[in-house]
Amino acid sequence: MPSPRQSKIRVLLCDDHAVVREGTRRLLEEEPDIEVVGEACDGLEAIEMVRELSPHVVAMDVSMPRMNGIEATRRIKDIAPSVFVLALTAYDDFAYVTSLLEGGASGYILKSARSPELVAAIRATALGESILDASVAKEVFARIAKRGSAAVSGPGKLTGKEIQVLKLAAGGLSNKEIARELRVSPRTVQTHLASIFSKMSVASRTEAVIKALRTGLLTQADIEVNSLDGDE
Repeated sequence: MPSPRQSKIRVLLCDDHAVVREGTRRLLEEEPDIEVVGEACDGLEAIEMVRELSPHVVAMDVSMPRMNGIEATRRIKDIAPSVFVLALTAYDDFAYVTSLLEGGASGYILKSARSPELVAAIRATALGESILDASVAKEVFARIAKRGSAAVSGPGKLTGKEIQVLKLAAGGLSNKEIARELRVSPRTVQTHLASIFSKMSVASRTEAVIKALRTGLLTQADIEVNSLDGDE
């Protein structure tokens, strides 16, 4: 997320089609709070440009030559954990989306999305929010939970309230829905999430939930109990 001195969200575009990159650049640069700092034509070039340009958000195509977006996302999160990756994809298959998120993406948006949806997704990604439909989030997190815990270092000790927030996030609830459920302000939820991110050494809600599932801090039961099916 941009600091007070860096008021603009620095975005790196990664797509192997020049026309797509040019159109996306023009769209994003119409927004006063967004700056496109570079363009990469494949995953390998994106990794190098992340090192050079320090973007806040990488808008990452998935199907590309030399290195696809899933592998590029993994490597970017290794070298720059604080950089957010928003996957731009034509696919919404659960298995495909699961691979993207396990690679470290904060979420994904379909290439068929309208322009305002993409701009909103960039802004939300820069705040560490999860860019996932609630039903998709629930299914993806359930798939990860079914695999059981793995040999992954666990998070620092979370408070009871932080675990509550994390469980509700795993159920696919938005920050506003979590605030309503816990009867606190959205700002309080953001404060809890910031603490969770710090303790878990992650940068987004999606990463926090996945790490909690992989370390056994959360279970499939948490996803099922804390989802708000049919709620707004």
